[in-house]
Amino acid sequence: MTADDPRGQGSVHAMRRRSFALDLTRPLGTARGAIRRREGFLIAVERGSDGDDEGGDGDGAGSDGDGAVGLGEATPLPGWTESREACAAALDELDGRAIPGSMPDAASTPAARHGVSLALADAAARDAEARLADRLADEAGVTATPADAVPVNATVGDGSPGETAAEAKRAVDEGFDCLKLKVGARDVDADVERVRAVREAVGDAVALRADANGAWDRETARRALDALADFGLAYVEQPLPADDLDGLAALREGDRPGRPSDGVPIAADESVAGRGIDAVLDAGAADAVVLKPMALGGPDRALAVALRARSAGVDPVVTTTIDAVVARTAAVHVAAAIPGVSPCGLATGSLLDEDLAPDPCPVADGQIAVPTGPGLAGGAFEDLRRW
Repeated sequence: MTADDPRGQGSVHAMRRRSFALDLTRPLGTARGAIRRREGFLIAVERGSDGDDEGGDGDGAGSDGDGAVGLGEATPLPGWTESREACAAALDELDGRAIPGSMPDAASTPAARHGVSLALADAAARDAEARLADRLADEAGVTATPADAVPVNATVGDGSPGETAAEAKRAVDEGFDCLKLKVGARDVDADVERVRAVREAVGDAVALRADANGAWDRETARRALDALADFGLAYVEQPLPADDLDGLAALREGDRPGRPSDGVPIAADESVAGRGIDAVLDAGAADAVVLKPMALGGPDRALAVALRARSAGVDPVVTTTIDAVVARTAAVHVAAAIPGVSPCGLATGSLLDEDLAPDPCPVADGQIAVPTGPGLAGGAFEDLRRW
């Protein structure tokens, strides 16, 4: 099985989906605008054994229903993934087709593929009585045992310097030692004051990241990096639009003769989903890559991209698109399967006013423990499997 060909996970007797909508506790301010609500689809597939296929190759739909029920989630976020309407249409196209012989296209409908591939992987792991992280690592050829806990950062949205500093201080008091600050919605001088206020509030021991969501042009990004250099940022994420790989590379190298970029590392997020990991690496556009499984087409593809980046000396960081609990839990397993992973952006459940089910991956002291039961989280989502 490969990230692009998720066969070998057994035949599927049935696939069903239901829609959901979840409000955020308050709008999350980003350079692309505020995120207020997340809408998506919960997906369930029922596996049979490979031997139930008429052709015996694992691609048929001839299951007798004796396998595990796997859960997936497709929660599109336009700008990173397809629209909700395109996601629904891609899932509708699977009606009556053999799965995984037919899968949504990862390039055009990554959220739909994420939902289906996650459901298949969850079912396969449950049948094997293995954690999803162990199943993903084994399929990807990772020899190291997946971690039992994953370090995570807190996400701090746009706000005034005082508001931003207060939210950052609360996160540190809760045990986080790595914070990601949303920037780019204001002018550079205002964002510099926000970062300054946070650094003064939390001290030098806390790692700070800044995420511009592609809001700046090259001149503005250079000015921002120069101004932010004094605050010891771990990296600035996506300072330029996704397509400007040459610009990102220039920021890393310094775009003036004899002048380096003052040591502020660059992370790529939207560029990875939009241009692909090979293009990002070939351009020398990033010191780190931020990987959203929902935007990359599934946990299998996200892990493959992480390993490709790591092999090139680029640090992978796993995060979410403010997903519901099923996809967030899967992202924890992806991160756990990456040896020595850096703090990841997985502590996003608190941003939702309600969720599909209780969270089996609560944050404690800046870490998330990986669920120990088979599949996603053992019996934690049984009610979701019965609709």
